Amino acid sequence: MNYWLVKSEPFKYSWEQFEKDEHSVWDGVRNYAARLHLRAMKKGDKVLFYHSNEGLSVVGIAAVTKTAYQDPTTTDDWSVVDLKPVKRLKNPVTLAAIKNEPTLANIALIRIARLSVIPLKELEYKTILDMSK
Repeated sequence: MNYWLVKSEPFKYSWEQFEKDEHSVWDGVRNYAARLHLRAMKKGDKVLFYHSNEGLSVVGIAAVTKTAYQDPTTTDDWSVVDLKPVKRLKNPVTLAAIKNEPTLANIALIRIARLSVIPLKELEYKTILDMSK
């Protein structure tokens, strides 16, 4: 199993809307590194849902339900995956808290802040979940 973090601006697509929709095609990614990460996702992989720009926090857990396929919003070579919400975090984990956690010092969320799809190590994933309790 792999672990990931995806970012969404809440005014464009919030966790609340994701829960209402019960699933989502994760489209609109237009970064080559993020595209590679989407293409590496496997069904059942766990995904942290991060509110960017507003909120700046991990707010929920999602799962990959369908592996990468052609982004239906374009004819160019971009990919999407399907995600479903699994659980809202009891307490959102803020970017400030992540930056202050020594075990997360090398997390890609901090190192490559503009990337919208980020691989996580199992320890990073579990640390963030522990921080939400």
